[in-house]
Amino acid sequence: MNNSAPDPRVEFSIRLATALHRYGTPAHRLELMMNMAMRRLGLEGQFFALPTGIFASFGTPQEHRTSLIRTDMSEVDLERMSLLDELAENVSSGQIGPEEGTDVIEKIVAAPPRYPAWLTVLCFSISSATATRFFGGGWRELVAAGAIGTVIGILAILLGKSENTRRVFEIIAAIVAAMLAALAAYLFSPFSIYVTTLASLIILLPGLTLTTGMTELATGNLVSGTARLTGAVLVLLGLAFGAALGGQIAALLPAVRGSGTPVSLPAWTLWLLLLTTPITFAVLLKARLSDIPWAALGCLLSFIGSRAGAAGLGPPLGAFMGAILLGVGANIFMLLKKRPSAVPMLPGLILLVPGSIGFGSMSKFIQDDVIAGLEGAFNVALVAVALVTGLLMANVIVPPRRAL
Repeated sequence: MNNSAPDPRVEFSIRLATALHRYGTPAHRLELMMNMAMRRLGLEGQFFALPTGIFASFGTPQEHRTSLIRTDMSEVDLERMSLLDELAENVSSGQIGPEEGTDVIEKIVAAPPRYPAWLTVLCFSISSATATRFFGGGWRELVAAGAIGTVIGILAILLGKSENTRRVFEIIAAIVAAMLAALAAYLFSPFSIYVTTLASLIILLPGLTLTTGMTELATGNLVSGTARLTGAVLVLLGLAFGAALGGQIAALLPAVRGSGTPVSLPAWTLWLLLLTTPITFAVLLKARLSDIPWAALGCLLSFIGSRAGAAGLGPPLGAFMGAILLGVGANIFMLLKKRPSAVPMLPGLILLVPGSIGFGSMSKFIQDDVIAGLEGAFNVALVAVALVTGLLMANVIVPPRRAL
């Protein structure tokens, strides 16, 4: 039995990996960063990351000591991710010691949320409202989705306090969104229930998880990528089931008068909404206030790239050009600012990820429209592959010099 004192470098490495995993670092980037950090600290070993856990082995292969750290599914927190990245650089370069670094990690994890609950609810509302414009909705859908987004934001805070309620939050939110959208259709005409429901649930769609899973598969992290893809599909199924159930409950109400094609908003409103979208994404992704301009730049790059790509390659492959432009911009940001590329990349990716297509596909399956469901599933896979390929190509054009 080894009674030697624990190595502070090992404790720091485990705490750092656990915190990075908790705040949204994907498996391939976490493993790369931790293996680089261990080499710079003079440690031998390997990290193996999964969506719900981390294996950490230290020492030579003949004398490995392995730790299993069981974790919950991560939440994206760009501010804490940036602080942890900066801390890892300081410890690896010797500016501060591993013991002090461990204490700093504890302070980062224990820090209170940057934004109050009411601001999070407001951003849910604004995100849902602005999403109607991207889906071709009119002012009726915008107002209704904003109101429903407020209700879902409140539900997210209330149901997020308990593990049991958190597991059914997406289904409950979809039921509520579908019922309230049907109620709004009873009051307004013309009105699109589908656009309003989809826009109300935009923040809950696991498009980012789907893209991360595809990226992990493309980088050789097969176990983590498969598990993450499975989780994304289950969330989509839950949202589609909840929306279908909510629609059936709403059918018990008086006949819906509002229906038909919504009256689209003027073209100039799209650019106006592009100014508000990065702010809401920055708050929901828990970024610093100073990072909002970079989040806006990421959204602008992805939007321009996807529109230009769609004009030349078609809508499904427009995401490819958007991902290249976004990835190149994020890597340049990383090189110049010495900050994680996730700061501009994640807000921009939200505009590109195929979550809305996936929701439509699952809805068709639940409605027994298998052909339409398969077509939607194929489009989801095509857009996801285009996104991943674009991001990998961006790393070839501008190689990243840091793990995050």
